[in-house]
Amino acid sequence: MPDPALKTSLAAGDFILAPGVYDMISALIADQMGFKALYVTGYGTVASTLGIPDAGIATYRDMVERIAQIVKLTKTPVIADADAGYGGLLNVRHTVRGYEDAGVSAIQLEDQEFPKKCGHTPNRRVVPIKDMVRKIEVAVDSRHSDDLLVIARTDARTGLGLEEAIRRGQAYAAAGADIIFIESPECAQEVRQIAAAIDRPLLANMVNGGRTPLIKAADLKGLGYGIAIYPALGFLAHGHAVRHAYRDLLDHGITTDAVELYPFKDFNSLLGFEDIWAFEQKFPEIGE
Repeated sequence: MPDPALKTSLAAGDFILAPGVYDMISALIADQMGFKALYVTGYGTVASTLGIPDAGIATYRDMVERIAQIVKLTKTPVIADADAGYGGLLNVRHTVRGYEDAGVSAIQLEDQEFPKKCGHTPNRRVVPIKDMVRKIEVAVDSRHSDDLLVIARTDARTGLGLEEAIRRGQAYAAAGADIIFIESPECAQEVRQIAAAIDRPLLANMVNGGRTPLIKAADLKGLGYGIAIYPALGFLAHGHAVRHAYRDLLDHGITTDAVELYPFKDFNSLLGFEDIWAFEQKFPEIGE
Protein backbone atom coordinates (compact mmCIF):
# COMPACT_ATOMS: atom_id res chain seq x y z
CA MET A 1 0.00 0.00 0.00
CA PRO A 2 1.14 3.62 -0.47
CA ASP A 3 3.18 5.29 2.24
CA PRO A 4 0.96 8.10 3.63
CA ALA A 5 4.00 10.16 4.62
CA LEU A 6 4.18 11.91 1.25
CA LYS A 7 0.56 13.09 1.41
CA THR A 8 1.03 14.14 5.02
CA SER A 9 4.16 16.15 4.20
CA LEU A 10 2.46 17.98 1.36
CA ALA A 11 -0.57 18.77 3.52
CA ALA A 12 1.75 20.17 6.19
CA GLY A 13 3.35 22.53 3.68
CA ASP A 14 6.67 20.71 3.54
CA PHE A 15 8.68 21.03 0.33
CA ILE A 16 9.47 17.65 -1.23
CA LEU A 17 12.91 17.40 -2.82
CA ALA A 18 13.04 14.12 -4.77
CA PRO A 19 16.17 12.84 -6.51
CA GLY A 20 15.78 10.62 -9.54
CA VAL A 21 16.53 6.93 -8.97
CA TYR A 22 16.76 4.44 -11.81
CA ASP A 23 18.15 1.18 -10.42
CA MET A 24 18.63 -0.47 -7.04
CA ILE A 25 22.05 1.04 -6.39
CA SER A 26 20.85 4.62 -6.91
CA ALA A 27 17.71 3.89 -4.89
CA LEU A 28 19.61 2.40 -1.94
CA ILE A 29 22.04 5.32 -1.84
CA ALA A 30 19.28 7.94 -2.06
CA ASP A 31 17.25 6.11 0.58
CA GLN A 32 20.02 6.73 3.13
CA MET A 33 20.23 10.47 2.46
CA GLY A 34 17.14 11.71 4.26
CA PHE A 35 15.02 12.83 1.30
CA LYS A 36 11.24 12.97 1.78
CA ALA A 37 10.62 11.12 -1.52
CA LEU A 38 12.40 9.29 -4.31
CA TYR A 39 11.43 9.75 -7.96
CA VAL A 40 11.61 6.68 -10.21
CA THR A 41 12.50 8.22 -13.55
CA GLY A 42 11.22 6.57 -16.72
CA TYR A 43 14.17 7.89 -18.76
CA GLY A 44 16.75 6.52 -16.32
CA THR A 45 14.98 3.23 -15.68
CA VAL A 46 14.57 2.49 -19.38
CA ALA A 47 18.16 3.52 -20.10
CA SER A 48 19.66 1.46 -17.28
CA THR A 49 17.64 -1.71 -17.88
CA LEU A 50 17.05 -1.73 -21.64
CA GLY A 51 19.73 0.65 -22.94
CA ILE A 52 17.27 2.44 -25.24
CA PRO A 53 15.68 5.91 -25.36
CA ASP A 54 12.64 6.86 -23.32
CA ALA A 55 10.42 6.90 -26.41
CA GLY A 56 7.38 4.80 -25.56
CA ILE A 57 9.09 1.46 -26.11
CA ALA A 58 9.18 0.28 -22.51
CA THR A 59 6.02 -1.43 -21.27
CA TYR A 60 4.01 -1.38 -18.07
CA ARG A 61 5.64 -4.67 -17.06
CA ASP A 62 9.14 -3.30 -17.70
CA MET A 63 8.44 -0.50 -15.24
CA VAL A 64 6.23 -1.95 -12.51
CA GLU A 65 8.53 -4.86 -11.68
CA ARG A 66 11.49 -2.54 -11.14
CA ILE A 67 9.39 -0.02 -9.23
CA ALA A 68 8.11 -2.75 -6.91
CA GLN A 69 11.66 -3.85 -6.11
CA ILE A 70 12.72 -0.28 -5.36
CA VAL A 71 9.75 0.22 -3.02
CA LYS A 72 10.38 -3.12 -1.33
CA LEU A 73 13.97 -2.34 -0.41
CA THR A 74 13.65 1.33 0.54
CA LYS A 75 11.85 3.19 3.32
CA THR A 76 11.34 6.54 1.56
CA PRO A 77 8.03 7.29 -0.21
CA VAL A 78 8.30 6.69 -3.95
CA ILE A 79 6.93 8.81 -6.79
CA ALA A 80 6.85 6.79 -10.01
CA ASP A 81 6.60 7.69 -13.68
CA ALA A 82 3.80 5.81 -15.48
CA ASP A 83 4.04 7.52 -18.89
CA ALA A 84 0.55 7.92 -20.39
CA GLY A 85 -0.87 4.91 -18.56
CA TYR A 86 0.36 2.38 -21.15
CA GLY A 87 -2.79 2.44 -23.29
CA GLY A 88 -6.47 3.28 -23.04
CA LEU A 89 -8.71 3.78 -20.05
CA LEU A 90 -8.69 0.13 -19.03
CA ASN A 91 -4.89 0.18 -19.17
CA VAL A 92 -4.88 3.27 -16.95
CA ARG A 93 -6.98 1.46 -14.35
CA HIS A 94 -4.67 -1.55 -14.50
CA THR A 95 -1.59 0.68 -14.22
CA VAL A 96 -2.90 2.64 -11.24
CA ARG A 97 -3.82 -0.52 -9.36
CA GLY A 98 -0.53 -2.18 -10.21
CA TYR A 99 1.53 0.79 -9.06
CA GLU A 100 -0.58 1.02 -5.91
CA ASP A 101 -0.02 -2.68 -5.19
CA ALA A 102 3.70 -2.07 -5.71
CA GLY A 103 3.53 0.49 -2.91
CA VAL A 104 4.20 3.77 -4.68
CA SER A 105 3.00 6.95 -2.98
CA ALA A 106 2.35 8.97 -6.15
CA ILE A 107 1.80 7.95 -9.77
CA GLN A 108 2.61 10.34 -12.63
CA LEU A 109 0.44 10.25 -15.76
CA GLU A 110 0.96 12.46 -18.81
CA ASP A 111 -1.10 13.70 -21.74
CA GLN A 112 1.21 12.76 -24.60
CA GLU A 113 0.15 10.81 -27.65
CA PHE A 114 1.56 7.31 -28.04
CA PRO A 115 4.43 6.71 -28.46
CA LYS A 116 5.43 9.16 -25.76
CA LYS A 117 8.80 10.92 -25.63
CA CYS A 118 11.05 12.32 -22.92
CA GLY A 119 9.69 15.69 -21.80
CA HIS A 120 12.84 17.62 -22.62
CA THR A 121 13.20 16.31 -26.17
CA PRO A 122 11.49 17.61 -29.34
CA ASN A 123 8.45 16.45 -31.35
CA ARG A 124 6.12 15.71 -28.45
CA ARG A 125 2.40 15.74 -29.22
CA VAL A 126 -0.49 15.76 -26.78
CA VAL A 127 -3.91 14.12 -26.82
CA PRO A 128 -7.12 16.21 -26.75
CA ILE A 129 -7.72 17.70 -23.34
CA LYS A 130 -10.96 15.74 -22.85
CA ASP A 131 -9.10 12.45 -23.31
CA MET A 132 -6.60 13.26 -20.56
CA VAL A 133 -9.38 14.50 -18.26
CA ARG A 134 -11.03 11.10 -18.67
CA LYS A 135 -7.77 9.33 -17.83
CA ILE A 136 -7.46 11.34 -14.64
CA GLU A 137 -11.03 10.53 -13.67
CA VAL A 138 -10.31 6.84 -14.21
CA ALA A 139 -7.05 7.05 -12.26
CA VAL A 140 -8.71 8.71 -9.27
CA ASP A 141 -11.58 6.22 -9.34
CA SER A 142 -9.26 3.22 -9.66
CA ARG A 143 -7.09 3.74 -6.60
CA HIS A 144 -8.07 1.92 -3.45
CA SER A 145 -6.40 4.38 -1.08
CA ASP A 146 -6.46 8.17 -1.07
CA ASP A 147 -2.85 7.97 0.11
CA LEU A 148 -1.93 7.23 -3.51
CA LEU A 149 -1.54 10.67 -5.09
CA VAL A 150 -2.28 11.19 -8.79
CA ILE A 151 0.12 13.53 -10.59
CA ALA A 152 -1.20 14.90 -13.90
CA ARG A 153 1.47 16.09 -16.31
CA THR A 154 0.95 18.10 -19.47
CA ASP A 155 3.53 18.35 -22.25
CA ALA A 156 1.58 21.06 -24.09
CA ARG A 157 3.99 23.92 -23.38
CA THR A 158 6.58 23.04 -26.02
CA GLY A 159 4.20 22.58 -28.96
CA LEU A 160 1.11 24.60 -28.01
CA GLY A 161 2.42 27.32 -25.71
CA LEU A 162 2.25 28.23 -22.05
CA GLU A 163 -1.36 29.44 -22.09
CA GLU A 164 -2.60 26.06 -23.32
CA ALA A 165 -0.40 24.23 -20.82
CA ILE A 166 -1.88 26.26 -17.96
CA ARG A 167 -5.40 25.69 -19.27
CA ARG A 168 -4.75 21.97 -19.25
CA GLY A 169 -3.26 22.08 -15.77
CA GLN A 170 -6.38 23.81 -14.48
CA ALA A 171 -8.63 21.25 -16.20
CA TYR A 172 -6.63 18.35 -14.79
CA ALA A 173 -6.91 19.80 -11.30
CA ALA A 174 -10.68 20.13 -11.75
CA ALA A 175 -10.78 16.48 -12.86
CA GLY A 176 -9.34 15.39 -9.52
CA ALA A 177 -5.56 15.23 -9.93
CA ASP A 178 -3.81 15.77 -6.61
CA ILE A 179 -0.67 17.36 -8.07
CA ILE A 180 -0.17 19.26 -11.34
CA PHE A 181 3.01 18.99 -13.39
CA ILE A 182 3.51 21.47 -16.26
CA GLU A 183 6.44 20.05 -18.18
CA SER A 184 9.20 22.18 -19.72
CA PRO A 185 8.49 25.83 -18.91
CA GLU A 186 11.30 27.70 -20.64
CA CYS A 187 12.19 30.51 -18.22
CA ALA A 188 11.81 31.48 -14.58
CA GLN A 189 8.97 33.85 -15.46
CA GLU A 190 6.95 30.95 -16.89
CA VAL A 191 7.57 28.97 -13.71
CA ARG A 192 6.11 31.90 -11.75
CA GLN A 193 3.13 32.23 -14.10
CA ILE A 194 2.25 28.57 -13.62
CA ALA A 195 2.36 28.94 -9.85
CA ALA A 196 0.11 32.00 -9.96
CA ALA A 197 -2.47 30.36 -12.24
CA ILE A 198 -3.02 26.92 -10.69
CA ASP A 199 -4.46 26.39 -7.23
CA ARG A 200 -3.21 22.88 -6.59
CA PRO A 201 0.11 21.44 -5.36
CA LEU A 202 2.63 21.83 -8.17
CA LEU A 203 5.59 19.74 -9.26
CA ALA A 204 8.67 21.28 -10.87
CA ASN A 205 10.92 19.16 -13.06
CA MET A 206 14.55 20.24 -12.63
CA VAL A 207 16.43 18.48 -15.42
CA ASN A 208 20.16 19.19 -15.56
CA GLY A 209 20.73 20.30 -19.16
CA GLY A 210 16.99 20.41 -19.93
CA ARG A 211 14.66 23.11 -21.24
CA THR A 212 13.77 24.59 -17.84
CA PRO A 213 16.31 26.66 -15.88
CA LEU A 214 17.36 25.17 -12.56
CA ILE A 215 15.75 27.01 -9.65
CA LYS A 216 16.66 26.61 -5.98
CA ALA A 217 14.27 24.60 -3.85
CA ALA A 218 13.70 27.53 -1.49
CA ASP A 219 12.67 29.74 -4.39
CA LEU A 220 10.30 27.12 -5.78
CA LYS A 221 8.72 26.72 -2.37
CA GLY A 222 8.32 30.48 -2.12
CA LEU A 223 6.43 30.47 -5.42
CA GLY A 224 4.05 27.83 -4.10
CA TYR A 225 5.50 24.64 -5.56
CA GLY A 226 5.26 21.52 -3.40
CA ILE A 227 7.64 19.11 -5.12
CA ALA A 228 10.81 19.33 -7.19
CA ILE A 229 12.15 16.25 -8.95
CA TYR A 230 15.69 15.87 -10.26
CA PRO A 231 15.28 12.86 -12.56
CA ALA A 232 18.55 13.09 -14.48
CA LEU A 233 20.95 13.98 -11.68
CA GLY A 234 21.77 10.41 -10.65
CA PHE A 235 22.34 8.83 -14.03
CA LEU A 236 24.24 11.85 -15.41
CA ALA A 237 26.54 11.79 -12.37
CA HIS A 238 26.92 8.03 -12.73
CA GLY A 239 27.72 8.26 -16.43
CA HIS A 240 30.34 10.93 -15.86
CA ALA A 241 32.00 9.07 -12.98
CA VAL A 242 32.07 5.71 -14.78
CA ARG A 243 33.45 7.21 -17.99
CA HIS A 244 36.18 8.97 -16.00
CA ALA A 245 37.11 5.79 -14.12
CA TYR A 246 37.20 3.60 -17.24
CA ARG A 247 39.29 6.17 -19.12
CA ASP A 248 41.72 6.26 -16.21
CA LEU A 249 42.06 2.47 -16.36
CA LEU A 250 42.51 2.46 -20.13
CA ASP A 251 45.12 5.21 -20.06
CA HIS A 252 47.19 3.88 -17.15
CA GLY A 253 46.55 0.16 -16.99
CA ILE A 254 45.61 0.57 -13.34
CA THR A 255 43.21 2.68 -11.27
CA THR A 256 45.05 5.81 -10.14
CA ASP A 257 44.36 8.28 -7.34
CA ALA A 258 42.61 10.50 -9.89
CA VAL A 259 39.55 8.28 -9.50
CA GLU A 260 37.45 8.67 -6.37
CA LEU A 261 35.59 5.47 -5.55
CA TYR A 262 32.81 4.41 -3.22
CA PRO A 263 34.69 2.36 -0.58
CA PHE A 264 34.20 -1.36 -1.21
CA LYS A 265 33.52 -1.98 2.49
CA ASP A 266 30.76 0.64 2.51
CA PHE A 267 29.28 -0.74 -0.70
CA ASN A 268 29.06 -4.18 0.88
CA SER A 269 27.15 -2.60 3.76
CA LEU A 270 24.85 -0.75 1.36
CA LEU A 271 23.80 -4.05 -0.17
CA GLY A 272 23.37 -5.80 3.17
CA PHE A 273 26.25 -8.27 3.12
CA GLU A 274 26.49 -8.21 6.92
CA ASP A 275 23.14 -10.00 7.06
CA ILE A 276 24.41 -12.66 4.65
CA TRP A 277 27.55 -13.19 6.65
CA ALA A 278 25.63 -13.43 9.93
CA PHE A 279 23.27 -15.97 8.38
CA GLU A 280 26.20 -18.05 7.13
CA GLN A 281 27.68 -18.06 10.63
CA LYS A 282 24.37 -19.17 12.14
CA PHE A 283 23.53 -21.73 9.45
CA PRO A 284 26.75 -23.02 7.85
CA GLU A 285 26.33 -25.26 4.85
CA ILE A 286 26.42 -28.99 5.66
CA GLY A 287 29.91 -30.37 5.24
CA GLU A 288 31.73 -27.15 6.08
